[in-house]
Amino acid sequence: MSLTTVVTNNTATQADIERRPSWQGHLGLRDRLQHFTWAWFTLTMSTGGLATLLHAQTHKFPGLNTIGTIVFIFDLLLFASLTSAITARFILFPRAFRKSLHNPAESLFYPCFWLSISTVILGIQAYGVPACGPWLPVVLRIIFWIYVACTFSVAVVQYYFLFTAANLTFHSMTPAWILPVFPVMLSGTIASLIAPDQPPEQRLPIIVAGVTFQGLGILVSMIMYPIYLGHLMTDGLPAIDLRPGMFISVGPPSFTTLALIGMANALPPNYGFFATHPIAIEVLQTMALFTGCFLWALGFWLWWAFVFPNVGFTIATIDIGRGFESEGILWLGSVMTVLIVVTWCFVFFSHVRAVLRHKILWPGRDEDKDA
Repeated sequence: MSLTTVVTNNTATQADIERRPSWQGHLGLRDRLQHFTWAWFTLTMSTGGLATLLHAQTHKFPGLNTIGTIVFIFDLLLFASLTSAITARFILFPRAFRKSLHNPAESLFYPCFWLSISTVILGIQAYGVPACGPWLPVVLRIIFWIYVACTFSVAVVQYYFLFTAANLTFHSMTPAWILPVFPVMLSGTIASLIAPDQPPEQRLPIIVAGVTFQGLGILVSMIMYPIYLGHLMTDGLPAIDLRPGMFISVGPPSFTTLALIGMANALPPNYGFFATHPIAIEVLQTMALFTGCFLWALGFWLWWAFVFPNVGFTIATIDIGRGFESEGILWLGSVMTVLIVVTWCFVFFSHVRAVLRHKILWPGRDEDKDA
């Protein structure tokens, strides 16, 4: 919105006042909700990821599980609140939904909604299954297949849009371009956690699907990395408002590491292929562990992140420590966990402060500014 204001002798006339933007000084809840974008779901990605990380700890203390449960419940409340807020935006401003999916800056964060769902599934597995009956693993199995179908569709459709209508350029490239395939890649992470509680006849298809789509995600990411590094070499760091997207590059190798190790450890012995090739499980577990080390190094080199990608990086570190039975690596994972908890608190405080100071959720300051 552009306005031309005529001021004579530094005195505002009534016409000048009428021309001023309605958002100068104060905005009501309705007007602020107009700028509630998909990027807000990075908050629930990180909070749900933190709950999963707390559950994955090897060095536990009394009350840690309770703390993790509280964080998970808080994540559920946040997810419900964010979903309600963005639904209200689309109801109050009917054209906003279409614009949110067609605006390249905002649409790249649409997958964060699905990534938040993945952390909810992981939290249900971590904190719900031990406290509930055998019905919950069945529900999670059904949810897993629905999630795979939905997120694969997101990856196909959103990339089709980016290829045909987004007008993105090499010079605007950030690892956020990986986000459309990220949710379906997390199928491998979900499979690695829910598979051990599934019967063998259900476990193996889940693991196969997890490996398949984890492979899709890491390969698409590997295709994107040369573009990203080429952009950095030729143009330097991206613009300040695009730099937060740099954190995403840590995620694919990190989550692939924990997914491969987890799925290999969950393979069903004496069932199907593994009944006739029992040594294959040990071979695959060894391959997963050493491949995980290979990918862990890439994640470490790309380590520029705040919470969510480093959740995967830290859990991968813990899984490697378990695999090698190394207390040193396990303690490293514990120290990294403490750092992530501190970082989450800092980022959450900064997020609240940004809202109060009108740095976000304000006209021209969110991902929808170019819509």
